[in-house]
Amino acid sequence: MSFIALLQETPNFLVIFIGIIGLMVGSFLNVVIYRLPKMMERSWQQQCSELRDEEIKTLPKFNLATPRSVCPHCNHKITVLENLPIISYLALWGRCSQCRNPISIRYPIVELFTALMSGFVAWHFGFTFITFAALVFVWALIALAVIDIDTQLLPDDITLPLVWIGLLVNMYGGFTDINSAVIGAVAGYLSLWSVYWGFKLITGKEGMGYGDFKLLAAIGAWLGWSILPLVILCSSLVGTVAGIGLMIAAKLKKSIPIPFGPYLVGGAFIALFWGQQINHAYFSLF
Repeated sequence: MSFIALLQETPNFLVIFIGIIGLMVGSFLNVVIYRLPKMMERSWQQQCSELRDEEIKTLPKFNLATPRSVCPHCNHKITVLENLPIISYLALWGRCSQCRNPISIRYPIVELFTALMSGFVAWHFGFTFITFAALVFVWALIALAVIDIDTQLLPDDITLPLVWIGLLVNMYGGFTDINSAVIGAVAGYLSLWSVYWGFKLITGKEGMGYGDFKLLAAIGAWLGWSILPLVILCSSLVGTVAGIGLMIAAKLKKSIPIPFGPYLVGGAFIALFWGQQINHAYFSLF
């Protein structure tokens, strides 16, 4: 039996295999989550220097591949054996091998969550083209959610390609038809854009960032316009409850900004797996 046939005919093997791939992708997502905002910041600083006609400093090369990962405390270069997803963290007891300072628990959490979500995608959709498209969608959303938590940014380098990839996936009826995908992208952007300007006209403050518009546009491009009300409803409910809970637990002021991206991502996950069933049940009821 060939490897492809094994994946097709053995669902459990498919789930395990995709889960392992997800574990490795989760390790890469940690790099993206940490480095992409810093790359954006360096780019903004250079653009500001150009606008002010200042001398542009030559900085060391810094991208997703260069330089090698190091311990933020002692600059110890992380070896291959120290970079194995989850295993290295457990083997090192969550500490740097040189200075013994703690390693953030977030790294193995992102790796494990990505692995679990990847395996669930494989279990839910089976061995189909949709599975591999959904994996790209889920991986991008995980990166966006954590970046937004860290920096309150949703980088165009992820959101905009996600819109175009979603439209391409649906050209021949991936998750929805192309008309629904195009309308979903437009409606996703304009719906939050309208809320943003309405809130700003009433209060004089900005309620959310433009990255949220683009993220919802990407979700609409992938899942279609009919799924957007469910995404907005779920994300708003969860965001409201979580926001109130955070303010109570941490005694935060009402003016402290809370990123909305992670809640949109949560709503998108619900819509990806159960959106059609929820919509069908709702319309059947009413």
